[in-house]
Amino acid sequence: MSETPMNPGLRPRAVPTGRVARFARMGGLATGLAGQAAMARARAAVTGAKPDMASALMTPRNLTRITDRLSEMRGAAMKLGQLLSMETGDVLPPELAGILARLRAEGDAMTPKQLKAVLEAAYGTDFRQNFKSFSTAPLAAASIGQVHRAVARDGMRLALKLQYPGVKEAIDSDLDNAAGLIRWSGLWPKELDLAPLIEEARKQLREEADYSREGRYLTQFGTLLADDARFAVPEFREDLSTDVALAMSFEDAAPIEALAEADPKDRDTAVTALIELCLRELFDFRVMQTDPNFANYRWRAETGQIVLLDFGATRDIPDALAEGHLTLLRAGVEGQRSDVLAALEGIGFVKPGLSAVHREAILDMADLGFSALRQRDAFDFGVTDLANELRQKGQVIGQERELWHLPPADTLFLQRKIGGLYLLATRLGARVDLHHMLKRWLI
Repeated sequence: MSETPMNPGLRPRAVPTGRVARFARMGGLATGLAGQAAMARARAAVTGAKPDMASALMTPRNLTRITDRLSEMRGAAMKLGQLLSMETGDVLPPELAGILARLRAEGDAMTPKQLKAVLEAAYGTDFRQNFKSFSTAPLAAASIGQVHRAVARDGMRLALKLQYPGVKEAIDSDLDNAAGLIRWSGLWPKELDLAPLIEEARKQLREEADYSREGRYLTQFGTLLADDARFAVPEFREDLSTDVALAMSFEDAAPIEALAEADPKDRDTAVTALIELCLRELFDFRVMQTDPNFANYRWRAETGQIVLLDFGATRDIPDALAEGHLTLLRAGVEGQRSDVLAALEGIGFVKPGLSAVHREAILDMADLGFSALRQRDAFDFGVTDLANELRQKGQVIGQERELWHLPPADTLFLQRKIGGLYLLATRLGARVDLHHMLKRWLI
């Protein structure tokens, strides 16, 4: 075993294990908030005023308590917060949106005692025999597990993803408890059905906790991109992987944000490659890594390669969804508004039967988004104000309750990936010839 400095963004904190312990954490939080709610109702009764539950519950102190508790739980509570934040941010009260957005950051690290227990569960009490060296300091931590560096007996440098103890077994109970807390707070809009997102979070968590599944997708993407020198995919080490440990080759690279200081040509080339890969995933491969987290992309300055990481959120793309997006793309580039609306309804992105005013509002926003694809020369993500314009229109639309609608999960995840790439391209200030890139699929 070896020691290296811990990622400064992480702090060791024990993961609650067992349903009783995890329920107690959530129950204690709910009890404390319920007491404050009762006091607010009592004060309102004395003064004859209507109790303002949001103001009573969502104090700065409570916001910190709720966020810290959900982050401490990792697993389902943290994943649900991430999912709700990304998919419903435009219509949530700012207090709840702030809690959920904070859960998109890295989680805490396991304590040394828990780390040892996980390694023993994965490899037995003589786990050290599997490695020449193992760094106890994690490189990163997220909702399901944390990553460590190691060296295999054959000399291969490894990245080892270790699953938090008890997270897989507590998925159902954690989701029910977290959803109950969100509903009970009164901040979740009644017009939005929380149940489909709960079920999607349940499905996604089970998939991400299945390390054999992730290993298969890791291998599949390595094969799909074997002849594309622009990308590097870690090699899956099945012999060193178990139910709670996922082993792969360690790939040296810098954070993708390092491209912001690189030569503009390098930025343009990298972002072009990533956008083209997304299109190939959708239209050619019919399988996509749907997590847009910037940390899933890294850059090698010496070769210009992009290293692709974390395939836990990979999902197969149904043919109907791929063809529906191709129809939408063609209609949007050609400016056929009626066809755009039909395609948006077809993929479930908007609900049918909207009023004429609301249909026009949706189409105006879509038309604004497609304007970047119609531009005949390279689109400059660094100078455009398109993202802010789309966000402002989205916030306005988000206030129209008739338009509140949660699309099917596959559509949500695909749109999340596309939106994440747009934000990355904007962050890096890249110039990309989108119109030329799309020609191969629009013919």
